[in-house]
Amino acid sequence: MINNKPIGLFDSGIGGTSIWKEIHQLLPNEDTIYLADSKNAPYGIKSKKEIQKLSFKNTELLLEMGCKLIVVACNTATTNAIKELRDKFDVPFIGIEPAIKPAANKSKTNCIGILATKGTLNSTLFHKAVLNYPNTKIIEQIGFGLVQLIEDGKIDSKETNDLLIQYLNPMIEANIDYLVLGCSHYPYLLPQIKKILPKGVKIIDSGEAVARQTEKILQEKTGYNSSLKSNQVFFTNGNPQVLKSILENKYDVIYKEF
Repeated sequence: MINNKPIGLFDSGIGGTSIWKEIHQLLPNEDTIYLADSKNAPYGIKSKKEIQKLSFKNTELLLEMGCKLIVVACNTATTNAIKELRDKFDVPFIGIEPAIKPAANKSKTNCIGILATKGTLNSTLFHKAVLNYPNTKIIEQIGFGLVQLIEDGKIDSKETNDLLIQYLNPMIEANIDYLVLGCSHYPYLLPQIKKILPKGVKIIDSGEAVARQTEKILQEKTGYNSSLKSNQVFFTNGNPQVLKSILENKYDVIYKEF
């Protein structure tokens, strides 16, 4: 089935580009439209009602631009708004949840760590997922300040590194063998995280799984783009230079108030 409409993605800023990169790598012929709602970042400290309101606004904008499916490239928005989005809008949604299942199932120490936002860790969806693994010790850590530092272009700063050490050391002491990154911003911190964690600790994020699910939805519901040349469009209501640098200046970034 052919459907040349674009795939829409939104996040509370630039972090969801880690998801976009996985989707674009798997589906290079698909057009995409990405919304970086950096003006309202981070979502993780907002109320459930606020997160839902922002998610509705982002969805409406992507639908106005003709998107055939929408990837909620934000763990906080997924865990707090995905059900309401699916109830309200007649379009397929793909969400992102912390990859607890593969980490818990593969753990040899029966102890895993989860670094995520307050909004994700406090959500009903997250708590339900945790209940499925009563025999696994799950060390939860809110990544206070990390999203804002990434949004400010301070990925490699001492401040970011110091926070990561503070958040990861208790997990190391508890003998985790898997770390789950529960925020789409956090894959950009992988170089620092790998330096802090013992070599035996494996790190899991959701990007590849989301890309595979996107391909499945295209195949089963919406259809593929038949064009041989794809268009990638990025909008931000924050600093365009930060998003450009994350994309390695390979793509144009449009400033848009939304």
